Order: sequence, then C-alpha cells, then structure tokens
Amino acid sequence: MLVFHDPRCLDYSTPGHPERPARITSSIPLLKAGHPQWEWRKPRLADEAALLRAHSPEHVARIRAAARNFDPDTAAHPGIFEHAARATGAAIEVAREALKGNRAFSLMRPPGHHAMRDRAMGFCYFSHIAITALDALENGAKRVAIWDFDAHHGNGTEDIVANNPRIAFASIHQFPGYPGTGTRSFGNIHNFPVAPLTPRAEHVAEVRRALDQLVAFKPDLLLVSAGFDAYSGDPITEMALEPEDFATFGRWLRESDIPSGAILEGGYSDELPELIDGFLSSWNG
Repeated sequence: MLVFHDPRCLDYSTPGHPERPARITSSIPLLKAGHPQWEWRKPRLADEAALLRAHSPEHVARIRAAARNFDPDTAAHPGIFEHAARATGAAIEVAREALKGNRAFSLMRPPGHHAMRDRAMGFCYFSHIAITALDALENGAKRVAIWDFDAHHGNGTEDIVANNPRIAFASIHQFPGYPGTGTRSFGNIHNFPVAPLTPRAEHVAEVRRALDQLVAFKPDLLLVSAGFDAYSGDPITEMALEPEDFATFGRWLRESDIPSGAILEGGYSDELPELIDGFLSSWNG
C-alpha cells in the first residue's frame, strides 16, 4: 500500500469546524504503527492544466485569490489554493500508481467531492476525484469508474463527469441531507439515496449495488471517494454503518480485481483512524 501525504495539509483550520487537522494527525500514527511496511510519499502540486480539465479558469482564479469565504462552511484560508492543489496532486498520483497495479490511498485534506466546475462548497475547493478521472483518461485509461460511499452526495463529481461516456459515477448517500441533491440517476450517473437511520444491512446492500453497477461498466480504473461519515457515530450525519462495514467495502474492492485507488473525503468522528485502517487493511488483504 502506498499512502500519499503532505504534512502541510494540517496548516489551516477554523476553530470548531468538523473538517479539522485532527482527522489526519490522529490517523497517521495508527497507520504507521500498524503497517510499518507501507510506503509513504509526498505528493506533487497539481498543475493548472490538470485543474482546468474539470474547473473553469474563473473558478481556479477565485480559489487562487481566496478573497472571501466561499460559503459558511468553506473558508478562504491563506494558502488554500496550494492546500487544495496538493490534495488534487495526491489523488492524481494515486490513480497513476493504481494503473501500474499498486494500491494507493491519499491521506490529505481538504476533501473534494462537493466542488463543482464553478463553485467551491461543502469544505471542498477542487474536485480531486473528477480531475483525477479526467487525467487518467488522458494518460492511458479507457474507462474510469468512481465509487463514492461518503454519506453526502458527490454533487461536484456529478456536475463535472455527467454525460462523459468514458466515466461511470455511483454515489451512495443520505437523503434528505446535505447538499440536497442526488435523487435521480441518468446516463452515466448512478445515485443511491439512503434515508436517515436506514437499517445497516439495507445501507450496505445499496453500497454493494452501486459497486456492481460500476463493475458492469468494465472500467480499467476504479477510483474511490472514501468518506467515513456514514459511520453510526459520526457527528454530522444520521446513518448506521459500523467499522466492520468499511472493512467489508475494502474487501469488495480487493475482490473486484480492478486497478484501484482511493482518496479520503469525509468522516468526522473520533473513530475515523480506525475506520480508515479497517478499510485499507481489508483492501490490502
């Protein structure tokens, strides 16, 4: 397992904000102690050409300038352009390693799956996973699938990849819930809304259905928006998954036998390190 991480992703925060540095700082020692054989690499900054595959020039310029907060949850932190572009760069490198047959994970912040072509929102500035899918298609992949099991709909990913016949996107998410989208499927977009407090077995079955939909697409690369906020103890959602469910998702990913890479999206409970570890350990086998 390769883990892409840059400690500079810890250098910004808002007091009381759920998307906080502790999500990463608490995960690093657990993963390093439990898996000393895993390789850690520092990612490169994504270049502007990569960002422009998914975002408008105006959006990239707004993130670079960061003149004012983008919404109440998405602050204009000093240096946020570089922080977000490093997280995108990590995602791109995850995919490139996956195409070489190596399992890889990005342990970076900020997350990305709410960032739309022209809008930062929901803690997200650049759509790392959509940029990465488009980069992969430019660099040897023929068909890319995106499996998003974060508790929130990947509206930004959908906005960018909709109607691209070489990408299939599946999102399993709480509805009603933020951002209030993801109720219908169309074309290459497969949405699986799950009601708050849906019984755990039913939720897990929807995650499986989504993965089966993507496997049927026959991708040569499977990217994962790995959000852990569908955990029953997460403070900002109302879902019922338990730690062993995320381990099950990792096992399914391994058994799919498709070149795969994953990036951290949401997950705001104190148990996040254990949830990440369970998923990665099971995926790695």
